[in-house]
Amino acid sequence: MSAIRLTSAITHEGSWYVARCLEVEVTSQGETLESALSNLQEALELYFEDHDVPVTPAAIIAPVEIDVPS
Repeated sequence: MSAIRLTSAITHEGSWYVARCLEVEVTSQGETLESALSNLQEALELYFEDHDVPVTPAAIIAPVEIDVPS
């Protein structure tokens, strides 16, 4: 067994933190940031029991600025 590093994005939605993996479509949530990340880790470990590890490089995180109507 070997460790891999994946990227997560966490948002605060209502009273929950939602953690989403950017390399594969796996999402989890928790009442705290730490529990959301822990739950995502567990969900990813279960996911990779049945799926191959992605061979694509880690996600690139970049801001995008747009104009919105006032």
